[in-house]
Amino acid sequence: MAYSVFVGAGQWVGVADEAQGFFGFDPEQGEWQAISEGLPATLEVRYVAIRPDQPKTVYAGTQAGPYRSDDGGESWQALPLPAGTSEEDSVVWSICLDPNDPETVYVGTQGTTVFRSRNSGEDWQRLAISSPDGALKANFPMRVIRISVSNENSDHIIVAFEIGGLVRSRDGGETWESCNKALLEMTEQPHLKSAIVSDNEIEGMMDSHALALSPRHPGTIWLANRMGLFRSDDQGTDWTEFGIGRFSPLTYARDVMVSEHDADRMYAALSVAATSDEGSLYRSDDFGTTWSRFDHGVSIDSTLMAVAESVTTPDRVYCAARRGQIFGTEDGGKSWQTHQLPNGVQGVYALACA
Repeated sequence: MAYSVFVGAGQWVGVADEAQGFFGFDPEQGEWQAISEGLPATLEVRYVAIRPDQPKTVYAGTQAGPYRSDDGGESWQALPLPAGTSEEDSVVWSICLDPNDPETVYVGTQGTTVFRSRNSGEDWQRLAISSPDGALKANFPMRVIRISVSNENSDHIIVAFEIGGLVRSRDGGETWESCNKALLEMTEQPHLKSAIVSDNEIEGMMDSHALALSPRHPGTIWLANRMGLFRSDDQGTDWTEFGIGRFSPLTYARDVMVSEHDADRMYAALSVAATSDEGSLYRSDDFGTTWSRFDHGVSIDSTLMAVAESVTTPDRVYCAARRGQIFGTEDGGKSWQTHQLPNGVQGVYALACA
């Protein structure tokens, strides 16, 4: 069966090891199916990416490296990282397909480790990225939480680290520079100080979660982090705080994305904190100038971790909450349904829609 929605769960603080896995959903059948064919027996999935021009090609980031399906999720094959890659460096946290060349795939793992493939994952090259100023040590390892490639120029790459801020390359990954200077300067403002997993109050601004780029606005980068939404209009040199609190009472930003179908449409997953009892999905139709709540008639009872719009239709939009609630619309937001993951699965990280 080819699935329309993919959800991945992984271990997180307070959840037992068995509360993990990978699931596919078909709205017409209305039930979840565990995905396992060709995948590791013990499975954690923290990122899923669908190739827009070939929606049956799906990538999954597991604790044992990247995998690919060419039949819409029915079966999977391992895409081994280079020989000698450590077990720690094989834990995939992010995947990015070059929007100008979908044969080029990036995978982000622990620390500052990024791999690139020019042939859909058959072979990989490790990119040399140094830890930027502001990167922190905490009770979990820093990881590559997002990778984005410019629609205008594939040599322009930006990488976001959880508790490490951002770096960018303008030469296709040959050299890298920090994008943290302006973000660190913002931590002088009392409301942007935060220390939860370290003793350093720059932590909140270094706690990156997601990036959003638009082909219609090539110089602009949106960043979602613990402290809210931030925007750069010069490819990551200078940053301004957007002030999402003007539109939403919830400001912890876990995900932000630009629509595949409308370059001015954006979605943001907003909550109270990393672990909380409330979440919300917001949408903007003017590239982030204004926002309004998009989910209707549903009760999100935990942190909203991810939002995904279908690569084939703008009417299908899903969002995923940490404790296993998945919310979806098939009619552009007119109606919403709740689809709880089976068997008490929690720790949701990954979401994608075909």
